[in-house]
Parts: sequence; structure tokens; C-alpha cells
Amino acid sequence: MQLVDTHCHIHSVDYKKDAEIAYRDALNEGVNKLICVGTDVADSRLAAKFAKNHEHVWASVGVHPHEAKEGVKGLKELLHEEKVVAIGEIGLDYFYSHSPKKTQIQLLEEQLQLASDYKKPVIFHVREAFEDFWPVFNRFPGVKGALHSYTDSMLHLEKALERGLYVGVNGIVTFTKDLKQRELLSQIPLDRLLLETDAPYLTPPPHRGKVNEPAYVRLVAEYVCQLRSISLEELATHTTHNATYLFQI
Repeated sequence: MQLVDTHCHIHSVDYKKDAEIAYRDALNEGVNKLICVGTDVADSRLAAKFAKNHEHVWASVGVHPHEAKEGVKGLKELLHEEKVVAIGEIGLDYFYSHSPKKTQIQLLEEQLQLASDYKKPVIFHVREAFEDFWPVFNRFPGVKGALHSYTDSMLHLEKALERGLYVGVNGIVTFTKDLKQRELLSQIPLDRLLLETDAPYLTPPPHRGKVNEPAYVRLVAEYVCQLRSISLEELATHTTHNATYLFQI
């Protein structure tokens, strides 16, 4: 049985654990593929370097909407790196106001164009901004990808599925008190579901309050299995196939 953490940040300078130990612990838990996700150009370089130096790690490079004012200068060259398999995390975030909406939209358009040009899937971060996100995304019909850390509505889940997007779930589902979010999880088709940790964030029980790590994607998987009344083997088979197919890893 194999699991994939499709979204983590253990390469980051802000990661408060030993990344080498976190990497080995993940492998020991059957998490045999990890994607390190960049949030700006400098961080994306670190993700690409970490992937290059670790057999079971791949990288996604991109500029997060919080960092939209920094722009994408230097990002294109990273797309030629052998183990860079996606662009992300990119998108729109209106929950916080770290970057103006207009700047976020412009940056999203630029990075979607790169995804289209380089035939790379995209890891999307969208928070309270789907009304602006869909019109932009619809202008790039060939782009594939995943909605990272999805907790929004059934309406936008349906729109995502109609557009062929995959949906990533993480530790949020294990500790949320919002019953609608748990109900939403049961509506994601197994052939579109991805598992992730977002380490170091969103640590699932029983490790709440501690730094998250890719090994804990197994805890997310076990919770999803309990909620959906399926075996861990069945979930692992589907989610590993989905990740392998989408990201070609």
C-alpha cells in the first residue's frame, strides 16, 4: 500500500522540524511520494532543489496570491528542472488582504499562461474568491490541476468536477467542527480525490499543536476511510493513482 502527500512545505526555511527526518518518517509510514510546493520564486527554488536531492520527492513552483506583489521573475527557468511537475500554489485569496485583488488576478493569469505553455498541471489556492477565479480559469481550457485544501461549497465543488479538476483534502477534515465540510468530503468522487498535509500547517489529531509532517497524511487517509466506510487499501489505490496520473510522478 502506498500513499502520496500531494502538498507539503518541508523544504521551506520556515519548516521547524528536520526535513530529512520528516522525509524518512514519511517513507516509513508508506508515504512514498511527496510534492514540495513553492510559495514564491525563492521558495520554489528550494522546493526544486529538495526534490532533486531526494528520490521520492517532486516539486511544484509558483507564487502564492499572498506574495503577488513580488511577481514571477525567475519562475520560468525553474519549469525546466527535471523534477518540477506542476505550477503552484497559485490562485486568489480574498480572506486576507496581503496583495490587492487586481494584482492577484494578474499574477494568476500570468501563471496560468505558463501552465498552458509548458503543459504543467496547477495546484490552486482559492479562498473566498471563486466568483473571480472561475472566469479567469475558464480562459485556459487546456489547463489541468487540483484545488488544494478544499473546504468551500458544494456549488464550487461541482464546478471544479465539471472542469476536470482534482480536489485535495488534508488535516482540516479531521478536526473541523463544520459538519458541512465533512459532508462535502463524502461527495468528492474517489477518482478525483487527492490526499495532502500542507505540512507544517493543519496538523491532524493526535498531534494538534505540533508541526505537521508528510507521514501524517496516513492519519488523514484513515479519517477519510472512517467517514466514507471504505478500506485504507481502496483509498490508497485511488488517491495514489490520481496523484500519479495528474502529476506524472
